[in-house]
Amino acid sequence: MIFTLVIGLVLALLLGMLAQRLRLSPLVGYLLAGMLAAQPWWGHPVDRHVVEEFSHIGVVLLLFGVGLQFHFKDLLAVRKVAVPGALICMTLWTGTGAIAYYFLGGADWVTAALFGMCICVSSTVVLTRVLEDNHLLHTPAGHTALGWLVVEDIFTIVLLVLLPVMFGGEPLGPALGWMAVKLTLMVFCVAYLGKYVISRVLTYIARSNSNELFTLAVLVCALGIAVLSSYVFNASMEFGAFLSGMVVGQSRFASRAASDALPMRDAFAVLFFVSVGMGFDAMGLVEHWPLALGTLALTLFFKPLSSYAVIRLLRRPGRLGVIVGTSLSQIGEFSFILAALVAGTYKVMPWSAVNVITGVAIITITLNAALYRFVPSLIRAMEERGIGVAPQQPGHLIPPPAEDRDRVIVVGHGPCGELMTDILRSYDVDVVIIEMNIDTVVALQKKGVNAMHGDARLRSILSLAGVEKSQAIIVTSAAAPAQEIAEAACSLNPAISVMAHTRYMQNARRMRAEGTADVYSGEEEVALTMVGSLLRRFDATEEQVFNARKEARKKLEKVPTRTV
Repeated sequence: MIFTLVIGLVLALLLGMLAQRLRLSPLVGYLLAGMLAAQPWWGHPVDRHVVEEFSHIGVVLLLFGVGLQFHFKDLLAVRKVAVPGALICMTLWTGTGAIAYYFLGGADWVTAALFGMCICVSSTVVLTRVLEDNHLLHTPAGHTALGWLVVEDIFTIVLLVLLPVMFGGEPLGPALGWMAVKLTLMVFCVAYLGKYVISRVLTYIARSNSNELFTLAVLVCALGIAVLSSYVFNASMEFGAFLSGMVVGQSRFASRAASDALPMRDAFAVLFFVSVGMGFDAMGLVEHWPLALGTLALTLFFKPLSSYAVIRLLRRPGRLGVIVGTSLSQIGEFSFILAALVAGTYKVMPWSAVNVITGVAIITITLNAALYRFVPSLIRAMEERGIGVAPQQPGHLIPPPAEDRDRVIVVGHGPCGELMTDILRSYDVDVVIIEMNIDTVVALQKKGVNAMHGDARLRSILSLAGVEKSQAIIVTSAAAPAQEIAEAACSLNPAISVMAHTRYMQNARRMRAEGTADVYSGEEEVALTMVGSLLRRFDATEEQVFNARKEARKKLEKVPTRTV
């Protein structure tokens, strides 16, 4: 057993690091590690069943982590797009996948439908990583994609609940009714345990100041409720783990539980992906190449195109459709979980179909990160040609600036942008807001504020905002491409003053060197604010604080910065 785990984990570490180095998802490395571990090269048999047993713990902890980080408020914030969009697209993808499997895989419609359900969900790990690497995770588009994934996660949980009922061998009607009763009872029991037992136990253990005991308590909550759901309520362990994660996630210990549980989850989840890779047969993929090719085309082309079409039908900008659609063009961990349950536990789907899903997942996860690098260029080319850009309504055209008032363009209407707008308007400055969130734009326009939807990098958008006759443009969002916006604004109005907020010192230094803007870096300002706060704690005068911040700023200008 130890030999098997060491081989699997060492290969996963090495290939995961290699994948990271190549700017791919580490999941690719873990899957390849499993494929290599299954080869007879090690002088000692590698027991796949041992890895599978440990990987099941990883699946339970994976669902516990999903429950821990699950918040309905995140879904409600993007409900107008994420909920209908995800439901429509999952229906389309399931139907298309079922048709592909029925005609290319040669099976009945029930198996085909299950195959379609397995490939209609995307990988949370891959999507989050891709959005984070491209600085889109904390943007409206990133929030929409995450909300979309929440709907897919709920769909997966519902399937995990229904599978034992659908294939338990009992009449479906009574079985569904009895299962509903048991699940309701289970939810109430877990909620009661969470409110009156788990919370008090965690409070008591937290007061002991023992990190080991608290970590053990979190692990017991995750695995204990998972086992309880299986043996007492005849539900899946995964659903029980999800419920326990939700209970702990709503308590005051949510952050600490996440910091303790997620490393354990990641460690065991690695073994899950290794076990999936160990079961992969490359020759089997070649043998079923029509189904593999059809599934690959569905995942890489139909999923993003249909996502884009649905988002446009919901009257959202094309930029949002491209970002969300491209991030969903892969399949991952939940596809493996569902496929393994359907093929292994309930024997409804052949392992050759699971092998196809694994092969397509390896390819799509590998390509997703690489293809995403072309998304900004694609969006810019589309918007320059007017594709996917909402036309400006006549009633919302930005009037030309008045001769007796200064005009300032504010890019972004987050907390910083809102504050700057309020200050400028209090001084009777004519403010025009350029914002990528269409809902924010509509709300501002209803209040009579000059706001327009669009990408401030585009000269056409800046011209509509009146940049040629504006005195200044302020980029308030750190996620916005400040340098490109500044260059576009200065090309239309060389006399315009530019103020910009960037995330990193390196970007700020580059813009200052070019003399295009007054730039404020988040890294610099946080450091300087901390210096001032620290000195005030030691009763320094404001003059001393001012001088210290001045010296600190000079030192920061000499500090080498990392490449971004």
